[in-house]
Amino acid sequence: MTDLLTENVIVIGLAILAVILLLTYVFKSKKSDRSVDEAVLDAVQRLSKAAPAMRSGLTEEAADLTVKHLLEMLKCVAIGITDGEGHHLSWAGGANEHYPDLTGAIDVAIRDGQRAHIHHTNLSCARRGRCPMRTAVIVPLISDGQVEGTLIVVGGVNSKRLIRAADEVAQFVCSQLELAKLDESKQQLAKAEVRMLRAQISPHFLYNALNSISSLIRTDPERARDLLQEFADFTRYSFRTSGQFTTLAEELRNIDRYLTIQSQRYAERLNVRIKIAPEVLSVVVPFLVLQPLVENAVQHGISPKPGGGTVTVVAQDNGNEALISVEDDGVGMDADRLFADLRDAHKTGSHVGIGNINQRMRQVFGDEYALMAETAPGAGMKVILRVPKFFPGVRPDLPQFGEETEPKASQPAS
Repeated sequence: MTDLLTENVIVIGLAILAVILLLTYVFKSKKSDRSVDEAVLDAVQRLSKAAPAMRSGLTEEAADLTVKHLLEMLKCVAIGITDGEGHHLSWAGGANEHYPDLTGAIDVAIRDGQRAHIHHTNLSCARRGRCPMRTAVIVPLISDGQVEGTLIVVGGVNSKRLIRAADEVAQFVCSQLELAKLDESKQQLAKAEVRMLRAQISPHFLYNALNSISSLIRTDPERARDLLQEFADFTRYSFRTSGQFTTLAEELRNIDRYLTIQSQRYAERLNVRIKIAPEVLSVVVPFLVLQPLVENAVQHGISPKPGGGTVTVVAQDNGNEALISVEDDGVGMDADRLFADLRDAHKTGSHVGIGNINQRMRQVFGDEYALMAETAPGAGMKVILRVPKFFPGVRPDLPQFGEETEPKASQPAS
């Protein structure tokens, strides 16, 4: 699905470029001494002002912001936008007294999905001869095969150039609406991936954690109370319903809770080493990006190894990036098998936690930020993440509970 989203973005991007070039041709007069480069720059600047509003979808607020910029670009009498039911969303410019005269044509454009063209001479007008309107073009805004609304362009001259311009601007608006839908699809995909990660939190861990806590209620009630609080905070953080990003400090704090609970179960068989550079604690990372790696190290690396072993979590400063690694000295596995599983995790379900994280890192930051892994049978496993310190559009969500922002001090599990 991610590849399909990428392909759609490329197609829409090319469509927007084609619209810009066509608008340049439409507006370029033979009598103008402006160069083609200046005309292209002007069209790009005008459209870039109108684009952000429509990326949020066809709303009244978005329409208000868009019509103002389109009016400046087309230099026409008025620009209007309606929704898919013909309801007025916004109007900028003059001749607004003629809007009621256009409603029939708007309904037809929505119903048939075809452009409508109305001449002022066919309308009743008290200002005939003084009215700035000469013609109106109503173009349906079609996104994903469905009419989402209409674009109304009112001109002071009756020309084919105005009709062509209205068509191209409508195509641009449709492209922005398509991108808005893709943005929504991308957000839904990210939420689905987080839900999948939550589902991968082992039910056996939840059962064993509660079983370990219950075994301490009589012998060490204070320890049981502390572990129960850690368990409550762990589940509350892991199953929170909002947020795609968090800080590295919050992720590490949750890992500390997880390892504290697991240390009660594994006792001397599980040792923990955590080394964190303070300057990377504020780096923003995808939500639940580390916990599945640590759980994989404990369950598939240390648990099957006679005598247990050590899980090491390191986060260090690496210039413009934070370099994070989760390592265990457990049983390891064949590297080729791991990479095959990661590549086909969406088909096989193998190592879905790690495969999901790899996919999310690539989706958020780009392919160059895919996971790096080192493993071999009997040699443990090391998974490395590179996270940019600053990345456009990536911001931490507000903490859902508590006020702790730093993980506990490093300590070996007892």
